[in-house]
Amino acid sequence: MTDTGSTDEQTPDGLLGWCLVANVARETAHGESGLDIQRGTKHFPVGALLWIPRVRWDPGHCRWPAVGRHRGNSRRYINMVVRAQDLENFRVKGVYSEGLVRSLNGYLHDPAAPRTLQNPWSREHAQNWADGWNQPREPIRIDGRSRPWLSVPNPPPAEIQIDGETLHLAHYGTRGAHYSRTPPPVERAPEP
Repeated sequence: MTDTGSTDEQTPDGLLGWCLVANVARETAHGESGLDIQRGTKHFPVGALLWIPRVRWDPGHCRWPAVGRHRGNSRRYINMVVRAQDLENFRVKGVYSEGLVRSLNGYLHDPAAPRTLQNPWSREHAQNWADGWNQPREPIRIDGRSRPWLSVPNPPPAEIQIDGETLHLAHYGTRGAHYSRTPPPVERAPEP
């Protein structure tokens, strides 16, 4: 007969669940065209640990609900919506605190079950998200048309293959990489 129960190596004592976490980036871009560079965010200092619950609703493109300790009060957890671009160093951590569980559950928290996460991450799912967000990617435009489901590494390659077609990097700026179907012009060296 084999033991099918979990071992101490798989589930640490006191673990209430797994959660995706990240730190607030050292520099965050705000204002017109992202030219206003600030340290941290309005509500969280640089390096603050933010717990990111599984999204039950979509607050906007690349914005997530997060739980962390506010700049002015380091004792209580608060819930805020943060921009993904203001976060770095994504990873998975275990949840051990009932106070943190209460904040992660939000309005779904059940006082009769204070140690139960209502919408928990699996460790593998959270790790997949962390791996995806730790690799910087850039959105692309092809011949002036946005393709939000496609992205390239940062810095973008000079050529990419999509659906058997070779696309050439035409421009790289603050709004991502712009690719064109026409190859770049060939520069001719003057003859001596």
